[in-house]
Amino acid sequence: MTLHGTVHVVVPDGIDDPARPSGGNVYDRRVCSGLSGLGWSVHEHAVPGSWPRPGPAARTGLARVLRGLPAQAVVLLDGLVASTAPDVLVPEAGRLRLVVLVHLPLGLHGPGAAAEKAVLTRAAAVVATSPWTRCALLERYPLHPQRLHVAEPGTDTAPVSAGSPSGGALLCVASVVPGKGHDVLVAALAAVSDLGWRCVCAGSLDRDPAFADAVRRQARTGRIDDRLRMIGPRTGPALEAEYAAADVLVHASRAETYGMVVTEALAHGLPVVATRAGGLPQALGRAPDGSLPGVLVPPDDPGRLAGALRSWLGDTGLRERLRGSARGRRGTLTGWATTADEVSRVLQAVSP
Repeated sequence: MTLHGTVHVVVPDGIDDPARPSGGNVYDRRVCSGLSGLGWSVHEHAVPGSWPRPGPAARTGLARVLRGLPAQAVVLLDGLVASTAPDVLVPEAGRLRLVVLVHLPLGLHGPGAAAEKAVLTRAAAVVATSPWTRCALLERYPLHPQRLHVAEPGTDTAPVSAGSPSGGALLCVASVVPGKGHDVLVAALAAVSDLGWRCVCAGSLDRDPAFADAVRRQARTGRIDDRLRMIGPRTGPALEAEYAAADVLVHASRAETYGMVVTEALAHGLPVVATRAGGLPQALGRAPDGSLPGVLVPPDDPGRLAGALRSWLGDTGLRERLRGSARGRRGTLTGWATTADEVSRVLQAVSP
């Protein structure tokens, strides 16, 4: 094992909290582990605060961490921290080798564009988690293409889910927040209530409690609350059990930079019914024969989502074709070692 040097990784506090699982947290943890395995000396700095909406105490804590690092240190920062603190990061850009890992471009869908631009344009390098995100950043900000890299999330190998003849076991894995489109999903499910299905929604219920309550009320109004289970977050073996029991993943997200849950489902051989928001089509990909291992519909369109679900539930031949395609796509997925290799190359390039 070659010793590459030292990297300081700055992440939001609580990335290992099982009550708040997220793709970004998993990515950060797996990259840290992978870099260590490649020979990097990894020093992790978890910064407390309500990122990406930090208060003064959080900014002070981040500043304290950065001031304590030696000159020319290589620093890999989670974008939720970096892109919201230009007042802290920009003054350090000349002293430290800053690499920003962008899971979610904060300036694309909110008021944070100026802050994000200030940080990303001063960073030594930027790592995006999908080709879609890289293109979005290049369109939004004056970034040099050679400093903007892609390291897609990896996927762990998993057993193939058996599936049922009816295809009626639907699974949604996402925090219950407006961006993930649970209200769109419930509207679509209500429109196919004449068909046989049951849906499990696994994801945090406390990130936006008011929205979660509204989704529950919507399900009751649509008279499907007895068929829709909102079970809260699941990780590890508990989440694996949900994949094993499912027939198809349903993902109604309004915006997504990649969608790790899609490749997780494909790793289990599960077809995917999802929106074509952001990087989701890239995550879904195609099987070696060119077939699509799922169905993509426009975001925020309950009618089109309902139509896709009706086709899935009512067409045995379609289900078999999509299952075959998903199992073909399963064999093309890359592991987390590839992700760590990509990030490692970026860090080596900026190292003094």
